[in-house]
Amino acid sequence: MKTIDIIIPCYNEAAVFSKLRERLVELAAANPGFKWEFIFVNDGSRDKTLELIKDFAANDKQAKYINFSRNFGKETAMLAGLDYADGDAAVIIDADLQDPPELIPEMIKIWQTGVDDVYARRKSRAGESSLKKWTSSLYYRLLQTTTRVPIQIDTGDFRLLSRRCVLALREVRESNRNMKAIFSWVGYKKQEILYDRDARAAGTTQQGYGKLINLAIDGLTSFTTAPLRIAAVVGMVVTLVAFIWMIRVVVRALIFGPDTAGYPSLMSAILLLGGVQLLSLGVIGEYIGRIFIETKNRPLYFIEESNIKRANDD
Repeated sequence: MKTIDIIIPCYNEAAVFSKLRERLVELAAANPGFKWEFIFVNDGSRDKTLELIKDFAANDKQAKYINFSRNFGKETAMLAGLDYADGDAAVIIDADLQDPPELIPEMIKIWQTGVDDVYARRKSRAGESSLKKWTSSLYYRLLQTTTRVPIQIDTGDFRLLSRRCVLALREVRESNRNMKAIFSWVGYKKQEILYDRDARAAGTTQQGYGKLINLAIDGLTSFTTAPLRIAAVVGMVVTLVAFIWMIRVVVRALIFGPDTAGYPSLMSAILLLGGVQLLSLGVIGEYIGRIFIETKNRPLYFIEESNIKRANDD
């Protein structure tokens, strides 16, 4: 009997947990041909999420949990789930039920044909603003354009991964993580499955625009040097324009004499050059900052408690 691990990162999901638990139990009951394990990764929740997870685990041996010592972020929570997933395949799904667990059996059928990464692509996204949909689409297309890695468009973390995909993802231990890009980077045989994404079943989203912007920056700086190249190209163009302007000013002064007027144009040139320099330094600083973080080689997470026992655990 094949074992399917379902990895669910959780952060303040108490409002939706009872519905999530009900649908996971129904999924397992409707598909008795597989052994199911639900791996909840509590990412430093401040509500009753951990209590609800423990109650589930106490009453159902299929439920497993990992409780972080603090909030380390969803990207790291997904990695922790993969670290502890020892089944034949692993499914990553959000706790908010925007991604329907009922789609997992269809994913399994595709996986059984030899596909390593069955990723769910959104046909529609209920409950999300037009701005969020537009910025998300723009980001994925920008990332796809600027990197050599083929990025799946309009695709989130909801996917089924084969055992060898899980083992490959465990090897990627970088601190600044963007799992959506990492899934693409490891390669292997992939196939999409289309679905309509639901609105949250309850509660409010924990992914604000600030976190999404940071995630987007991590994705761009982790998988492409395009921002550095753009800064270099802009610097060369501005330098060329400034050089041409300087020649014009010198020739004009030699022919017509010095021109004391021109304060506005001088200040405009200074501000333009200064702005380009600061922008370029900011881009360089982003990369240097990530180098600084990676060289520390700190552990990506610490576990406060877990009911998953492994051979190398104390």
